[in-house]
Parts: sequence; structure tokens; C-alpha cells
Amino acid sequence: MKLSTPKTSLFFLIGIFLISFQAAGQTITYFQLKIYSLKDRDQQSRLDNYLKAAFLPAMHRAGISHVGVFTPIGNDTAAQRREYVLIPYRTISQWETLDQKLKEDRQYARDGAEFLNSVYSNPPYLRIESILLSSFPGMKSVGIPALSAPRNENVYELRSYEGATEKIHENKVKMFNEGDEIGLFKKLGFNAVFYAEVISGPKMPNLMYMTSFDNMASHDQHWKAFVDDPYWKKLSSMPDYQNNVSHIDIQLLHPADYSDL
Repeated sequence: MKLSTPKTSLFFLIGIFLISFQAAGQTITYFQLKIYSLKDRDQQSRLDNYLKAAFLPAMHRAGISHVGVFTPIGNDTAAQRREYVLIPYRTISQWETLDQKLKEDRQYARDGAEFLNSVYSNPPYLRIESILLSSFPGMKSVGIPALSAPRNENVYELRSYEGATEKIHENKVKMFNEGDEIGLFKKLGFNAVFYAEVISGPKMPNLMYMTSFDNMASHDQHWKAFVDDPYWKKLSSMPDYQNNVSHIDIQLLHPADYSDL
């Protein structure tokens, strides 16, 4: 048997260190955004009970942490309620195998029985929309917001930027990464959760990102600082980055009290 040389041992230790570092940092490559449409308070209550007692614990057992659950501000008075679930994945295979893992998780089946076994005449939601996203090179991890206000005051902002064509959309993605729009958000303390490109969804081509704030006053102050920032004024006036967004959707959200984020 060949003995390890000091040099070989050194490379082995470096390899272990790099693997451990990557695992600790949890490099995230993909996100799934599930949007539940709900008809009334009863469906929302059933969904919340399921997510809190069954789904999030099952995600944690499957090695998926930092699952976010959010409801739109003003959800209670909306004609149709919604709930957003953000799931981060390290690899595409983790996403592909998730449903099978859930089917094999007996604890999940027990904890979520009431929701999972709902009859057709009394479903727990109207429909589910699923959006798959690929994270930007400029941020390959889930941002854990450093917020100091009470959770019920926190505001999460989900933005969707559509492009007129795929090539024009790519220009906006470039603006975030190479133009360092991401860096500007970081400098101004926007507490970003993710920046990502939609690779499968109902509105394409587009990108989505989520930022977070202590409260609505903080949200307004941060955006004023962004608009007034000299770097943004310079970046947004550059000829290379003109007309690269054709439509913007903005959704202001509150985190659920059991959300990981």
C-alpha cells in the first residue's frame, strides 16, 4: 500500500476544507417560487397550518434551509388571496428529486395529512403557480436579512422585470452583474434575499429579485437613496443600458411568523 506523502496530505486537507467551506456557505444555484391562489381565509389558514407543521420541517429534513413564506400586504382585503413560498436549491437535481423525497417522508405524510388528503369538493387552494429561477453570478447564496424591527412590520419587496426580447432582457441581467447594480443595492443596505433569472415561468423573458426592509418607512427611505445615488444616475444614463425593461411588477409582502426568512 502506498503511503501518503506530506504533499499529498496537504492537498487532501485543502480539498476537505474547500468542500466544507462550500457546504457551510450553501452556494445556491436555483430558486423555486410557488404562488398559491386562495379564495378565502379558510384556505389561507389551512395552507399556513400545512406549511408550518409539515412542509417546512420536511424541507429541513431534506437538507433545504431558508425557505421563505410571504403574504402580500393587504392580502385580507384582496378579491383573491395569495401566498408566496420561496425554496432555494443548491443543484437542479435537488429540485428534481424533491417530490419523491416528500413521498418517502412518512413524518411529512402524517403531519400534512389533512391538507394532502383534501377532497375535490373542498380543496385547500385554487391553483399553484410555479416559477423556476437561476441565481445571478453576482449573488450565489440566499441573503438572510439583518432586520431589527418586529417581524410583523418587516417589508419584503419582490420585483419582476420583463424584457421586450431575450437579447434585451440579457442586457438588463448584465446591468445587474457587470454593471454592478447588485453592488449598489448592497452598498445602500437593501438586504437582498436573491437575484435570479426566470428559466421557466408564465412571463418570459424576465428576471426577479427580492429585497427587505425593517418597515415601510425604511423601504421608502432606501429607494429614495437609490434613485438619488450618483452611481445609479450614471449607470442608468449609459447608452448601453437603455430601454432594457418593458414591464415591471412590484409586490410588497410580509413574512409569515414561521418563515425561515
